[in-house]
Order: sequence, then C-alpha cells, then structure tokens
Amino acid sequence: MKHIKYILLSAVVLGFTACNDVEDVLEANGVSVETTTLPELNAGDLDFSNYIAVGPSFSAGVSDGTLFLASQENSWPNIMSKEFAKAGGGEFKQPTMDDNFGGLAFGGTRIVGPRLVFNGAGPAPLESVVGPVTVQTDILNNPAGPFNNLGVPGARSFHFVASGYGNVTNVSTGLANPYATRLTGNTPDASIIELAASQNPSFFTLSLFGGNDVLGYATGGADQAEDQITSLATFEGALNVALTALTANGAEGVVSGTPHVTDLPYFTTVPHNPVPLDGDTAAVVNGAYAPYNAGIQGALAALTGTGLFTAEEAEQRTISFEAGQNAVVIIDEDLTDLGAINPAFAALPKLRQATAADLLVLTSASFIGTLADPNNPTSINGVAVPLADKWVVTATELEEIIDATDAMNASVKAAAESFGIAYVDLQAILTQASTGGITFDAYTLDTSLVTGGLVSLDGVHLTARGYAYMANSFLTAIDTHYGSNFVASGNVAKAGDYPTNYSPMLQ
Repeated sequence: MKHIKYILLSAVVLGFTACNDVEDVLEANGVSVETTTLPELNAGDLDFSNYIAVGPSFSAGVSDGTLFLASQENSWPNIMSKEFAKAGGGEFKQPTMDDNFGGLAFGGTRIVGPRLVFNGAGPAPLESVVGPVTVQTDILNNPAGPFNNLGVPGARSFHFVASGYGNVTNVSTGLANPYATRLTGNTPDASIIELAASQNPSFFTLSLFGGNDVLGYATGGADQAEDQITSLATFEGALNVALTALTANGAEGVVSGTPHVTDLPYFTTVPHNPVPLDGDTAAVVNGAYAPYNAGIQGALAALTGTGLFTAEEAEQRTISFEAGQNAVVIIDEDLTDLGAINPAFAALPKLRQATAADLLVLTSASFIGTLADPNNPTSINGVAVPLADKWVVTATELEEIIDATDAMNASVKAAAESFGIAYVDLQAILTQASTGGITFDAYTLDTSLVTGGLVSLDGVHLTARGYAYMANSFLTAIDTHYGSNFVASGNVAKAGDYPTNYSPMLQ
C-alpha cells in the first residue's frame, strides 16, 4: 500500500476538479510537491486469522464510566483488528451492548448505570442531561459467541482463570461478573482463559492483567476495609496459567503491564486544598479545633523523650485554617495511636490536614463541602468533619500501590521474555502523558480531565482517541518484537478518526 504525503511549499491550491489528479492540480497552481512512498505492509510469519483479546475494562472498551456500543467499536483491540485485517486478519467479534446509553440490567433491574457525559461544566450522569433512559442490555438475554474480545470490566488476574466467574446464577452471590456472563454462552462455568484457549487463537493480546488487582484498592482510597491488593504470588500464578494456555498451540502475542493508576485524573483532579474560606470563617473553624490542637500539644509534652511521638508528627497533626484556599482535614490511619500509648489521649483521633502528597479521589469533589448533618450548618465534610480514608490515598498508601504495581509489571515483563512474546510498557506511556503530554498525529494528549483528550470522563478509562493511541502502541511493540512493519507502512490508527467526547444525544 502506497501512501503519499503532500507538502505545500508555496501558493494556495485553487480549482480542484473531479477529473484532475491531486498532483496535477497542485503543480498547475505552482505548488511544489514532495512525495514519499511508504513500504508495503509486511507482517512476516504472523498469523492474525484468529486474534483473541483478553483483559479487563480497557480491552472491553469501557469509556465514560461504562460500556456501550460506540465505546466497544472504539475499543483498542477492535481498532487494532482493523489493521490486522490488512494482513490477513479475520473477523473480530465482540459481545455488543444493545444501545449507546450503557449500563446493565439483570432481569429488568438496573445493576450498572448509563454513561457519563459532559454537561458544559464537567462530567455528569447521562440522565441528568437527557432525562430518564431504559437500560436495555440485560444479562439474561446475552449475545451468542464465541467472541474474539474477551475483555471483562472489573476482573482481577485470578478471575480470568476462575471457574464460574461467568455463570449468571452466581451473580447474585457476588461470585460472578455480570459482564463475564455475556461471554460464556452454553459453557457457563468455563473460565475466561478457557474460553480464549478453546478458540485456538493464532494471535492474542493479554493487557493490563494486573490493572484491577490494584485499581479497586486505589479508587477506594486504599481503605483497609475495602478491596485489598492481590498478592504477588496469586497474580503470578494466574499469569502463568493464562500465558501457558494462550501459547499452548503456538500462538504469538503481546502482553502489557499496568501503569501507575494513581497518575490518572481520577486521583489528580481534586486538589488537596479545595476549601475556600474568608478570615472570619477560618477563625471560627480554628476555634473549634483549638481543644484538639491543645490535646496534641499535651500528648507531645507527656511523650517527649520516649520516641513514641515526635514534634514533627505533632506539627503534622495540628489543624490550622486561614483566609484563602485550605487543605481538607482527613483521617490518616497510619498516624500514631496515642490512646494505645496512654489512655489519657484516647480521645485524640488520627487527624491531619492533607498535603500535596495526598491524592483525593475524583468522587470526593461532590462530597467535600456538603453537610454531614443537614440540620447543622457547621458540619461541613472536609472541614469540621474529617474525610474518611475512602476519600484519600495518602502518601504512605500511594507508595504501597506503586510498589505493588511495579512488582507485578516486573513479573509480566519477565513472563513475556520467558514465553517469547512482545511486551508493552504502558507505565512509560502514562508517565509521559501525565508529565507533559504525548503527541498523536496533530494532537497532544495529556491526563487532564475533560480537556486532555486521553482519559474519558470517568477519570480512569480512555477516550476513543486514547484507545487508538493504545492500539498503535501495541502495533509498535509487535513491529519491534516480531519484525513486522505496521508503523513504518502507515498501517496504524489515525487520531482524527476517533473522538475525545461522545454526545449526550448518541443513542
């Protein structure tokens, strides 16, 4: 396939007619034309006749908080399959949703809501803009497989190898994933990996295998009562089972690591100091915290010299507001339990104000500033009422999330080398996007919510253009590892073909 790039060096092109070649018209108008002939596509020995994609929500195509027809069409595996088709790739079948509202129903009862939209000010529920809608995709009426896209939103690594994870009878007990039930068909207890292997893939992708192994913990503010990070041993066991099954019949493939999810706008949009106060209000709040601050100083005086409570921590735990923007007050469970040291200080909670090192989750934006008690105007969440752990990823918790992600990524990379398949470093891509942006054709994509172009309105999943960039990243890895030339031959997704925002009117 030849691709021509036109470089206009002078003049304005006039007089295009249907019977003229573009080159003739340009030259007739005094425009110098430089042509570059790209090489023909060469996939070498790669066989794309039966491409199978396995992974969590990114593979499925989740965008704007849910899955819907348009987002599935623009899932990165589907985008990439279009390039594979140019090199002998076969049909790429997906478990399509019934509409562009998004969401799921179970026997007529809504269990997942419709998508988010931009309402002119920020992300908002679709129904707040267009009015009530009926979620039509019901897991008791699933499409017929088998499917090439086996993306399962919400699945952790060990879920992909678990029997019964797609059995609809297990949904009500929490042992099955509603999206997985749409894939299993007449083998409801088959694992997702068994479904993939049974199709004898000629080529596969296994992406973000550890994504949900850390994401649920992070989005819950690393709350100890919520989802825990999957142990590395469990993760590695599931990874080995998956890759052994997918490569059993000689299939080639690509596996990716997981980026630091805390670089996504779900964690970087809400500042640590979102509370505006005037001087008088700040003085009132400081007065309310005066007994607490005095208690902290009393504890410091009593415990000085013991090494159990330092002046540094006492300063950290002192609450102080002023005129202007103020940091929220948070509960930090990693602070010293003063009551355990001395019962006299048992009434002192583990409070401090957030710092720039703490990450407030996106959903906290609609909670901070509300009243804990509607009848008490002083019970302001984030000010008089500290934010619970679920709203904040502290610096200590952030380190835990990053360390776990890095360990899983190291395992994925080592497994790729062991199985002789390609590897995509998604962490490097997200780091670049979050620290200056990435160039995609004529566009710059970054991780700003709404305006960045890379991440959708939910702050975690990608836009269609972001998924197109992800597809190209996988094609680049395929070229590098297997010697194909998708990128060099120009057989890649084009940024301008994919939107960054879906209209609320899309049905």
